[in-house]
Amino acid sequence: MTDNTRSHPFRHSGQDRETVHEIPDTPQTRSPAYKLAFDDLDFILRDELRPVRLQLELLKPELIMQELGIESTVVLFGSARIPRPEDKDKAKTPGLAALSHYYDEARRFAQLISQQSMDNGHRCKVIVSGGGPGVMEAASRGAADVGGKCVGLNIVLPHEQAPNEWVTPELCFNFHYFAIRKMHFLMRAEAIVVFPGGFGTLDETFESLTLIQSKRMRPVPVILFGRAFWEKIINWEALAEIGTISREDLELFTFVETAEEAVAVIDAWESKCEVKQKNGAC
Repeated sequence: MTDNTRSHPFRHSGQDRETVHEIPDTPQTRSPAYKLAFDDLDFILRDELRPVRLQLELLKPELIMQELGIESTVVLFGSARIPRPEDKDKAKTPGLAALSHYYDEARRFAQLISQQSMDNGHRCKVIVSGGGPGVMEAASRGAADVGGKCVGLNIVLPHEQAPNEWVTPELCFNFHYFAIRKMHFLMRAEAIVVFPGGFGTLDETFESLTLIQSKRMRPVPVILFGRAFWEKIINWEALAEIGTISREDLELFTFVETAEEAVAVIDAWESKCEVKQKNGAC
């Protein structure tokens, strides 16, 4: 991160953090009360400091991405449990084994998008995923295949939380708060690409669609890989028929089967927006 020690005339807090250890060892200086507030982990972890921790989790990735010049991202959601094709015989269920080809599609999609990102100096369309295994690994791996950068937004969980080896190290973040992590997924999103998944993937997908539907977020392409999967687990037509969503809401997302189809959807969206921008829209 940027060194701000000379950006103002006052003594830097980091200097005080270092020199505080040079003071005499007395009952007073050993007291927890004497610790600098920002250097007192027990204090920072108090329930009353939750708003501060929320702010820190928002600011740290935001400032780092700003400093690295990242302006926009392409988000990949999908199951951590989808195996690599060569490992599908080890899958926990036949259903997961049948989904293994989506690992290759996610990897291929990330390759194609990362090539575009490299053309603009890693400023736009940087791949971002949860940074873990499965589809997330394929996303990171695809970016790394072509020399691209990628963001990994990990979260502390009892399982499936370790970052995969292909996440760009300086863009590998770890979160405690799901809500802040979700914000970082969408704050720079140019497109949201979703592969088959479970509760986490469904949660992220429906939250994204809800934000776009309710106009709390600008419209972006929402691309769902695997029509058969999505139509098996969600009766989209029934939602529209019953009236709990509008029929127009079915146009908020697009089904695709291949990486090339997904890239074509994003390219077509951009072309449409360029035309609208000339007319003062989009």
